[in-house]
Amino acid sequence: MKILFTSIFCCFSMVLFAQHKGEVIVVKDPMIDSLIAKRIAIYTKSPGAATGTPVKPGTAIVGQMGYRVQVFYGSDRRQVFAEQARFKSAYSNLNTYITYKEPNYYLRVGDFRTRLEAQRLLNELRPMFPTLFIFREKINAPNLDYSNDNER
Repeated sequence: MKILFTSIFCCFSMVLFAQHKGEVIVVKDPMIDSLIAKRIAIYTKSPGAATGTPVKPGTAIVGQMGYRVQVFYGSDRRQVFAEQARFKSAYSNLNTYITYKEPNYYLRVGDFRTRLEAQRLLNELRPMFPTLFIFREKINAPNLDYSNDNER
């Protein structure tokens, strides 16, 4: 009797553990494909398009944590844009970023990977802009200079 129950149990347990090859069908909303296409389009735009700096076409925008120097903050929008123009006239090679957090506008400059680089700019700007701060935030990767690659 024990042998009969054991053999029946073994037969049924083998059926439970048997695996069948199958087919997986993925059902998704077509909006997912359009969102993926939009994301790819955003991240393959040239990062210099907004700032006017020339870059290679199709370069991906890459963000990482780094440092920026806050040059000015205030509640008057026109004054912030005036300070941005004043900064751009002296340092046209550095990117500027204006953000608004109620009730103030903030003008931050640069995309520095290390705090030391940001500190060097801060020391250089101290005579022109009296209230300077260094902030750690997500930055755009700096554009690399490919002009010397062909000389080797």
